[in-house]
Amino acid sequence: MTQAEIKLCSLLLQEHFGEIVEKIGVHLIRTGSQPLRVTAHDTGTSLDQVKKALCVLIQHNLVTYQVHKRGVVEYEAQCSRVLRMLRYPRYIYTAKTLYSDTGELIVEELLLNGKMTMSAVVKKVADRLTETMEDGKTMDYAEVSNTFVRLADTHFVQRCPLVPATENPDPGPPPPAPTLVINEKDMYLVPKLSLIGKGKRRRSSDEDATGEPKAKRPKHTTDNKEPIPDDGIYWQANLDRFHQHFRDQAIVSAVANRMDQTSSEIVRTMLRMSEITTSSSAPFTQPLSSNEIFRSLPVGYNISKQVLDQYLTLLADDPLEFVGKSGDSGGGMYVINLHKALGSLATATLESVVQERFGSRCARIFRLVLQKKHLEQKQVEDFAMIPAKEAKDMLYKMLSENFISLQEIPKTPDHAPSRTFYLYAVNILSAARMLLHRCYKSVANLIERRQFETKENKRLLEKSQRVEAIIASMQATGAEEAQLQEIEEMITAPERQQLETLKRNVNKLDACEIQVDETIFLLESYIESTMKRQ
Repeated sequence: MTQAEIKLCSLLLQEHFGEIVEKIGVHLIRTGSQPLRVTAHDTGTSLDQVKKALCVLIQHNLVTYQVHKRGVVEYEAQCSRVLRMLRYPRYIYTAKTLYSDTGELIVEELLLNGKMTMSAVVKKVADRLTETMEDGKTMDYAEVSNTFVRLADTHFVQRCPLVPATENPDPGPPPPAPTLVINEKDMYLVPKLSLIGKGKRRRSSDEDATGEPKAKRPKHTTDNKEPIPDDGIYWQANLDRFHQHFRDQAIVSAVANRMDQTSSEIVRTMLRMSEITTSSSAPFTQPLSSNEIFRSLPVGYNISKQVLDQYLTLLADDPLEFVGKSGDSGGGMYVINLHKALGSLATATLESVVQERFGSRCARIFRLVLQKKHLEQKQVEDFAMIPAKEAKDMLYKMLSENFISLQEIPKTPDHAPSRTFYLYAVNILSAARMLLHRCYKSVANLIERRQFETKENKRLLEKSQRVEAIIASMQATGAEEAQLQEIEEMITAPERQQLETLKRNVNKLDACEIQVDETIFLLESYIESTMKRQ
């Protein structure tokens, strides 16, 4: 665990949950697994506060617990899961793109609350959607429920592990902590709920959600205490499935840039056919025949079977090897080499960084060393057609930044420089790790800068919010335009300009965070895929 990762985790925990949770979370990240009382003693925090902080972290899957043989429960922070909080906006936007506003709000509620029952999610989302609708229109629970089922069918949401129900409970003392289990076939099984009703709007304190005064409310509308139909069945967002979708999108985009739109649509179809049957960590997709791919192409995509076969052959012969051929049955069996694709994307990212950081001539040398695997300095000068002094300077610059490595091959045991080969090479895995570390630093700096900008303009932001609240309440009571204009003038022209500048800066910083996170995702996916193959 590097200092850059710990710092980023600290900033994310503080931003989402506050100082106490951040303190406990970072302590567990630094120390590893620890019992409750040791954590309370080491952090100087009361036992009650530590318990509450751990409850929050466990609820959001940021901490796991384990019962040891001695009966002691130890808590361990999941640093990689904490870093995923950086990607929350991207998960929510993906759900919006695929399943409209309803899907967006379902995923947002699950991410904000960690774990929720389906009935609670459906009711809350229906209420939120009703709030945004015109008067007289409401959102049916059934419609939200259908979107939830679609998210579960495509594995974007999944069930949380449960405490197993035992038929003959042991009369002995209960265990110090429950063991949670989940049957894999039940992970995406949606309970059959008959959720009948519509979303409700929030009303003033003297009215209930139906809009009627409380005194006139009929008896049958009082809060019933019937058991919740899906009580105990909790759901969470399946982040691995979102990552699989991001990876597929990156591969499709790369194919479109390298070849054309038709090639990318064929690859998209192959990935879509394999998205449920192929695990997110698999190096290849399931083999698909040419006939299956042809039948699954989007409606209205008018290409003949012969043209499809030509495209598949072209993709299989491409040097990047995104698509591979694994047999000849059914018109030819094709797979997508996910590991090779991630390697190509990571390499392209490194090339782009080298070009931005050191210029096009350095990028030429970098690509040359990548292509030839190992080169001496004289060979680099000759192949790249760059003068010796400049080539030497560029190689040492990239070497000092760890983008390329130097390997010594001695001819004699004494390692004399005159009798030693010095070969330059690119260790993509090592360079990817170095770049990932820098990306973590960059994101931490961006978050700190955003917090600084907000803190510096705190007074002005509070004033702006107060004015907006006054205007909203006056509009609700039917105030005249002159009165509203008078309230708006409470914020002077220089203050308004300052607010615009702040908004522009914060939006720019937010956009930078998302862009850096895209690089982080590609590098993490490549490193994870490479480590699994070794």
